[in-house]
Amino acid sequence: VQLQASGGGLVQAGDSLRLSCTASGRTFSAYAVGWFRQASGKEREFVGGFHRTGGRTSYADSVKGRFTISRDNGKNTVYLQMNNVRPDDTAVYYCAASQTIILSSLRIPSAYAYWGQGTQVTVSS
Repeated sequence: VQLQASGGGLVQAGDSLRLSCTASGRTFSAYAVGWFRQASGKEREFVGGFHRTGGRTSYADSVKGRFTISRDNGKNTVYLQMNNVRPDDTAVYYCAASQTIILSSLRIPSAYAYWGQGTQVTVSS
């Protein structure tokens, strides 16, 4: 499956932004999908994920209550709605997918087989 992340840009603190991750090649609904981000000079970190079974979601503490993941199976797309963004949300955001990941591994980058190219989000203060 090929993933295409989009929707990044330059926003101000407190604004909202919606990222999209569109899959081609396979039906996305059978995959667990995770969003990760990597700020300059830092390691890639988990933002939120959507398990393939039952649609269970999980979020990093730093974004809980501000970010929401949803999926539109008809469009083969998963969204990351980012509200009340902060300067420390600045990073390149990646989506990733896996058919075999288990719930306890949702936050682990190496557990994902497929990655999108990343989209830059910059939040100014």
